Amino acid sequence: MNQLTIGILAHVDAGKTTLSEALLYQSGMIRQPGRVDHKDAFLDTDMLEKERGITIFSKQALIDHNNIRLNLLDTPGHVDFSAEMERTLRVLDIAVLVVSGADGIQPHTRTLFSLFERVRLPVFVFINKMDLGGERGELLKELNTGLGRGFVDLTDGTDDEAVMEELAVLDDSLLERFLETGEGVSVPEIRGLIGRRRLFPCFFGSALRGEGVESLLNGLELYAPPLSYKDGFAARVYKITRDERQNRLTHMKLTGGELSVRSILEPYGEKIDQIRIYNGSRYETVQKAGAGSVIAVTGLGKSRAGDVLGLEEKPYEPSLTPVLNYSVICPPGMSPSEMLSRLSILEEEDPSLHVLWDEEKREIRVSLMGEVQLEIIKKLMKERFDTGIDFKEGSIIYRETILNTVEGVGHFEPLRHYAEVHLLLEPLERGSGVVIENAAQTDTLPANYQNLVLTHLNERTFRGVLTGSEITDIRITLLSGRAHLKHTEGGDFRQATYRAVRQGLMQAASVLLEPWYDFLLTVPSEAAGRALSDLDRLQAVFRLEENGEGVSIIKGSAPAKSCMNYAGEVRKYTGGRGSVELRYAGYRECRNEAEVIESMHYDPLSDLRNSPDSVFCEHGAGVIVPWYQVFDRMHLPSVLSQGAGIRSVERRGASGKAKTRQALSVEEIDKIIEQTYYSNRRAGKKAPVRRDPEYELKKAYKAAKGTGQKPGFILVDGYNVIFAWEELSALARINIDSARDRLIDILSNYRGLKGCELMVVFDAYNTEGQESEALEAGNIHVVYTAEAQTADGYIEKFTRSHAKEYSVTVVTSDSTEQVIAAGAGSSIISSRDFKREVTELSIEASQAYLKDREGSVNRLEDALRDIDV
Repeated sequence: MNQLTIGILAHVDAGKTTLSEALLYQSGMIRQPGRVDHKDAFLDTDMLEKERGITIFSKQALIDHNNIRLNLLDTPGHVDFSAEMERTLRVLDIAVLVVSGADGIQPHTRTLFSLFERVRLPVFVFINKMDLGGERGELLKELNTGLGRGFVDLTDGTDDEAVMEELAVLDDSLLERFLETGEGVSVPEIRGLIGRRRLFPCFFGSALRGEGVESLLNGLELYAPPLSYKDGFAARVYKITRDERQNRLTHMKLTGGELSVRSILEPYGEKIDQIRIYNGSRYETVQKAGAGSVIAVTGLGKSRAGDVLGLEEKPYEPSLTPVLNYSVICPPGMSPSEMLSRLSILEEEDPSLHVLWDEEKREIRVSLMGEVQLEIIKKLMKERFDTGIDFKEGSIIYRETILNTVEGVGHFEPLRHYAEVHLLLEPLERGSGVVIENAAQTDTLPANYQNLVLTHLNERTFRGVLTGSEITDIRITLLSGRAHLKHTEGGDFRQATYRAVRQGLMQAASVLLEPWYDFLLTVPSEAAGRALSDLDRLQAVFRLEENGEGVSIIKGSAPAKSCMNYAGEVRKYTGGRGSVELRYAGYRECRNEAEVIESMHYDPLSDLRNSPDSVFCEHGAGVIVPWYQVFDRMHLPSVLSQGAGIRSVERRGASGKAKTRQALSVEEIDKIIEQTYYSNRRAGKKAPVRRDPEYELKKAYKAAKGTGQKPGFILVDGYNVIFAWEELSALARINIDSARDRLIDILSNYRGLKGCELMVVFDAYNTEGQESEALEAGNIHVVYTAEAQTADGYIEKFTRSHAKEYSVTVVTSDSTEQVIAAGAGSSIISSRDFKREVTELSIEASQAYLKDREGSVNRLEDALRDIDV
């Protein structure tokens, strides 16, 4: 039996769930269709969905109709849950768009249709609620004018000659044949039109009364475009949930090959314990699933919604993103660590939450789409964890981009390390996101190092230099790089890559972006003056679409910050007769950029986790060179300044495959060079303050100690650091004792420079008969835990008992340990960031030593400079 995965999508209250129930009933899968208002819908199984009468979570049902099995995915309709809906799109074969015949096209309908276009998804349309009135011809006209041509009524088939002519008009060759011979459009040709998104078949009816449902089912069976699958295993993960026993479920669609129970799934390295095929709240377990199946598997702890597996290609970036950021208020008696761990579970199920721990403000922050989602989160926390939660007033999520093209250079060369990376940063159109491409040649940088740089570019969310907000609408192209045969280590290119991006951003003319909404405002004519006055106040761009029959309709767009709560105002001043529909319209330049930047108090040079400076080797030691001096010290020539060097650039995506070949004229090259040279001469933007690197290091060390006057105490999870640092990890594979001794030596040197107490804890959890042991190794404390005692358990105990005496900083990359330590009031440094601090502190000490010697040591170049030739 052929399988077809369809999704029912619609504006809220269009009858989406009612149609799902009707399809299940019509196919004999349920005995009686449920109703949303009766709270007995087959797919609205969650208590919150029954209470609110809306779909919140996407769910699966199976429909067997004649010779086809439909995997039906019911998705949320409310705009606050659009992210859940969008993640489902990538596993669909066909979208069924439900439009209310009583209401017509709504703003969210347009949003959905633009998303279908973005992923090139074939669309069937069901015009619902035709029992409430509405004329087919007028509704078809509205669809063809409001969403684009191609909407044809196939409710009664294609026997009518007028319908056949409408189909033929959609393709020039079909139309020519139809006019010359009278031959109609065949079923395979109709499938081709649908697959190419030339045709959007429409079916009219009433889901509540079961009218038109049979026609839709027959249409899906007859006209669905043929599907193709990959030869080997491939899958897309679209959802993470937990069952009633708290088993973690990874929902995916197989787009190629097969998957069996007990298979080891890469890149997770985890085994599949169970394969489930869900039908509502019930499921069937199978031993094997083939291409086209929509399944849920147990046994995976590392999977994330949006992952692609096997031969599947990288998915597109989501276009519907939260625009509000909220600070979490924990209930009395609950620590932030406990709240963070529970919110992290919800984040697994809804990645758009973006749960973050703000170390500077010591608070938890989440991203949300709106007030309805806010209320749902509160109820979910109460229902699933019996935990109350509240939020401070939301703040807008800003982003940053650049206005000109620059070349960013990162150089990382402490003693016995080496990497240099050159990147091209270019502005893109709004909504493009961050695009990573490759134009490097293997004769300058070997392919393995190119792949390493591309990996580092993809693995991190880069921050801008105006407010520290996430960057977007930028193309980052790897131009060139250099490695050292002997000294280059894997982590060197990570450092060089991060610094190259940041150095480029510091040069560029940056601009702050804010989210905007498109709106449709409907008010009584007597309130039109008030509405227009409000829109001016809200800094909206608008036009009066219609003014007749006592109603004024205004369309436009406005900053999200100004119109978030405007719907309540409209209801108030119109006495409930007015309404406003909002639709996310992406990011645009911020209207009050200077004011926002000032309020954020962000200093890019104080952000040592995102340093634009480079490290060069001088006199056998690493020296930090400020970002604005890197061009004077870099080892490779600038690609932009060469001009002809980028006359023809072959761009390749992160996969390494060629994407486009772009030839640049001499005039274009000159323009790019000019943009780069004058990159800081942007009106209204001050050049970043240049500070002495030594000052920045001292500031970072002071911050690492925490607040207050208490002495600092650093706790290091020994084995976590060993396996996070590449050189120690390599040594551990040969001899773990040697790696441990080497770490103790490094920490002892660090302690001498830092001047605070330091303890390293080694885990002896699986060492039979091991007793707890504390030693003094030079100037640091070394602890070996007892059998059955973990390092994180010891660190938690120590932190809680000494929090009043010391300002404790815990060094670990273990997320659970970080949560526990943060809840106990400690500062957190990841193992990788700690390595950087150790390195930079050592560099600072070397610099100070060299400065002391400068007065007494005659440098050879100074002597040569004085020779009179």
